[in-house]
Amino acid sequence: MTLERDLLLASISDYLEQLGEEGLDGLETRPQPARPAAPESFPVSAENAGSPRPAAGALPVSPVSAPAAAAGFSGALFSPYPGLAKTCTLEELREFIGDCKRCKLAQYRTHLVFGTGNPRARLMFVGEGPGAEEDAQGEPFVGRAGRLLTDIIERGMGLRRADVYICNVIKCRPPENRNPEPDEVAACQPFLDRQIDLVSPEVIVALGTFAAQALFNERTPISRMRGQWREVRGIKAMPTFHPAYLLRSPADKRLVWIDIREVMKVLGLVSPRGSGG
Repeated sequence: MTLERDLLLASISDYLEQLGEEGLDGLETRPQPARPAAPESFPVSAENAGSPRPAAGALPVSPVSAPAAAAGFSGALFSPYPGLAKTCTLEELREFIGDCKRCKLAQYRTHLVFGTGNPRARLMFVGEGPGAEEDAQGEPFVGRAGRLLTDIIERGMGLRRADVYICNVIKCRPPENRNPEPDEVAACQPFLDRQIDLVSPEVIVALGTFAAQALFNERTPISRMRGQWREVRGIKAMPTFHPAYLLRSPADKRLVWIDIREVMKVLGLVSPRGSGG
């Protein structure tokens, strides 16, 4: 009985921790150890400090390869949509999605938010879903969290935002920015899978709990996943905290910087010297 009780308490605690990471009001997580003060902005690599940003192509694009048309759509609750695997470019995929009404989120959106960036990027960022500003503009990560992500890419990694590809698991904003529901994720995930196949990046960065759980098909909180390499559709993937979480918990920027430096190593980018995060 004692063991069952301990397991139940641990499960409840993990669940509350996960909800707390996503910023739900009124929830308390387990006490966290004191962390060092966070920098005002994302750390600038020493090699790039005071230097102009790299020109286009500083992060070479991936070589052209045939899309993984026959790959399974992991995580989806049903078979891919007929004809989806025949889309050969991101433009064709966007046309295939069309004025999507495949789930209930369609009635709430202003714009469908597909994705943006280099269609042959070596690095891909995947978030959860659009917020209010993204819904208004039709582009992912353009609000406060988006500006922090741009800071990570440009000041931290020394790249241009246009060098990478950015998208979300779901393409329409949930009402009141609530968490996406399983049927909504299931309706959109085949499109995300196809985006991954078409871009064919070398590395994917999963931003936050829901993106990581959808990509890896597991319920582990992001605090336990971050910093550990995974694989998505044959591609190396690094889970880390969502920029929106960092706005609420800036001390954890240091942890994200650790994760990003691992990504830079895999991509062969110069790692900053003497930057403590």
